Amino acid sequence: MNFKAISAVVILSAVAIQFIPYGKDHTNPPIVSEPQWDSSRTKELFNRACADCHSNETKYPWYSNIAPVSWLVAHDIEEGREKMNVSMLGIQTKNKVRDAAEEVKEGEMPMWIYTIPHPEAKLSETEKQELTVGLEKTFGKEEED
Repeated sequence: MNFKAISAVVILSAVAIQFIPYGKDHTNPPIVSEPQWDSSRTKELFNRACADCHSNETKYPWYSNIAPVSWLVAHDIEEGREKMNVSMLGIQTKNKVRDAAEEVKEGEMPMWIYTIPHPEAKLSETEKQELTVGLEKTFGKEEED
């Protein structure tokens, strides 16, 4: 195959995958509940760094309409909401969300790849500590084994 044929196949494939509907539904489920945040600062830090994947208040960026990136965004939101969703505390037990502070403290959240298009989500060490303490006050500390 020559370069033109390969290019045509790549372009046609890129166009064709846009018709796969996965990742295109940008509706948020209803909010069942919201935590009683310990402070407005904790809520602000959570909304800035966590809410897009861990609540039913996702703000979908423009690139979430373009496959295959839309698939990755949809997958991350689905997985994030499954692991911890502050909009579903009546359904999800607080035990499921208590490890959030540990994730932030260890630098596992927010995910590094999320902070590339969302630089505002990258937390300083001081902000990580503030969010960790705030999450522990809001949800309780994670139980030690």
